[in-house]
Amino acid sequence: MDETVPGRQARLLRIDGPLFFGLLLCLIVGAIVRSALATRLDSFTLDEAYHITAGVSYVERADFRINPEHPPLVKLWVGCFLTATGFRLSPLRVFHDKVEERAFTGEEVYLRNDPDSVQRRARAAMFALNGLLLTGLALALRRAFGEVVSLASILYLAIDPTVAAHFPVVMTDLPVALLGVTALAYGVCAFCDWRWKDLGACAVAMGLALGSKHSAPVLCLFLGAMGIGSALFERGTRKAHLPWIRLSKVCIVLAGALIILWGMYFFRFHESSGSSETFNRSLVDKINDVSSVPYRFVLKSLAVTHIVPRAYVWGFADTVHAGLEGRAFSQFAFGHVYYAKAPWYFFPGVIAAKLPIGLSLLSILGAGLFLARRLPREWTRGAAAFLGAGVWFFFVLTSGATYAGVRHAMPLLPILAVMGGLASYSAIVTTKLPLKLIVGLGFLAAGISAVPVLRPWEYFNEFAGGSSNGYLYFNDEGVDLGQRAKEIARYYRQAIQPTGDVPLLNYQILRQERAARGIDWLGQDMQRDQARLISRAFRGTVIIGGKFADPRLWWNTNSLRAASPVARFGNVFVYRGTFDMSGSAARNLYFAALSKEYVGKPDLKAAEELLGESVQADPSAFFAYIELGNLALKRGAREDALRAYANALSRAPEERSVRQPIEEQLHRVSTEGLNGVSILRNPSLE
Repeated sequence: MDETVPGRQARLLRIDGPLFFGLLLCLIVGAIVRSALATRLDSFTLDEAYHITAGVSYVERADFRINPEHPPLVKLWVGCFLTATGFRLSPLRVFHDKVEERAFTGEEVYLRNDPDSVQRRARAAMFALNGLLLTGLALALRRAFGEVVSLASILYLAIDPTVAAHFPVVMTDLPVALLGVTALAYGVCAFCDWRWKDLGACAVAMGLALGSKHSAPVLCLFLGAMGIGSALFERGTRKAHLPWIRLSKVCIVLAGALIILWGMYFFRFHESSGSSETFNRSLVDKINDVSSVPYRFVLKSLAVTHIVPRAYVWGFADTVHAGLEGRAFSQFAFGHVYYAKAPWYFFPGVIAAKLPIGLSLLSILGAGLFLARRLPREWTRGAAAFLGAGVWFFFVLTSGATYAGVRHAMPLLPILAVMGGLASYSAIVTTKLPLKLIVGLGFLAAGISAVPVLRPWEYFNEFAGGSSNGYLYFNDEGVDLGQRAKEIARYYRQAIQPTGDVPLLNYQILRQERAARGIDWLGQDMQRDQARLISRAFRGTVIIGGKFADPRLWWNTNSLRAASPVARFGNVFVYRGTFDMSGSAARNLYFAALSKEYVGKPDLKAAEELLGESVQADPSAFFAYIELGNLALKRGAREDALRAYANALSRAPEERSVRQPIEEQLHRVSTEGLNGVSILRNPSLE
């Protein structure tokens, strides 16, 4: 008879239930308190207003048209909190592309509500959610590996600064990481003993993971393959362990996960009460944006068969296009500039840079002990599954976009934590002093390096130059995502506003937040600011995020790298003097043009003028010429359109996926009637 999981663990070191839960409570409360203190000065990240407004609309209006890029779990959770405590939401409307939709959500959070009050309530909601998910992960790991590994893994995650940074933010990266690995841990048990309790827990965790982020199917595919392999190829002596019965149980797990996903969309295929689409861009166009034929086939099949809700398919298409195929992004990684994607080794490199060195040592030690067969044989299956899932997830990451940095690699962190937990168990039960010292010093060094750090989002370990120097090597979202807005506003009021100067601001703060916090900036009033913006010899105050001062493929700010800042807030720098800021000016003019173009009542003439000034200030951004070509096409100016698209092609990177659509557009515009030619999708909008 096959041995049960508890039976196997009975021979291992155990911790009594009351003591286990007491220690677990201390660890999770400690993690929340540490995160609350370390992030207390943070502003909203760039994406939180988007998620918050969407969540309230889901709860109040049962309408999923806003922000379908992400499934609804986190947004529903926060939306319930904010709806119950008061959030004013304007009537919904049909939005014209993502630019207008983001403007609407920014207005809701920053201008129609008190943003600081919204943030306090949203942070409380996310502390509660992530605390519960961390508890669920601990229980799953206890089931798979016992209490010691579970507690050591939670300690590992409690120390990690990336986890601390994500604990209070209304984003999906930490929830999908915790839920995905929880499903994996229950899957290890479920596909070994085939007990309904484990199968049910695996289905629930998998369904919640699917409802948290579109990267969850990567782990779910691994789990499904693991279940099918176990069902077909492992021997069982009981009737209940016959292959066809096992396969049926795997199917039930997958079906249960889908049912939970549908429940988060209120068991409705359409995103709104009617059957007509209300997305900011049609699903057909969204799927056609995907260049991969196999991906397009899968997306079309999902849409036709109604296996998942339509909003989920829309978001999946967005994830495939922007997350796997890449987006128009100038990537600075390891001190070098790349287009759209950094090299394949980006994610192991960025994890090595963001993870405290002591924690990295623990994970390497745990994996090494497994490979050397120094762990209890009862854990061979589970450890192999975790390592296999990590390798599989890493393989998928290597083909994906890298603009988000460590955010998109977060499911690897709990897997690494389990490796550290296995090493911790070995250190406790061994009589060998060196192993005990290595594990103890690993946790101690990690704690000294990471726990005292304020603003843990900006953390880089000592090998990467520390928190103050990470921006010198990376410009992804793991460096900064707009959390210094409150400090910039305070500095503006105290040091800049009294002088009457209007600063050039190049930092990820939404226009609506700038207005709500009383910041004036060049570009807010184009009639007033146009002359200063297009001047190459800019004189005045520049506030810029460190990652925007890094070398870039377009919109460079080379003149600042040799200057000394007059003030610094983390990775935000303030300069005063005379500089060539044509790159920043071009960027501001470009985004000002988009705000005129992608709205319900567009001002296409003003948008075209702003784009013309943008490329005059800095002609390096190929996608700005795509927008100029599209606007010329709309007004029927063939020669202007051909000239703009040709300029886009001459400046486009040597990527076939980028150059081929421009070449095809040039051919269509030159040979076909303009009424039959569609505009060319600007890849920077994704």
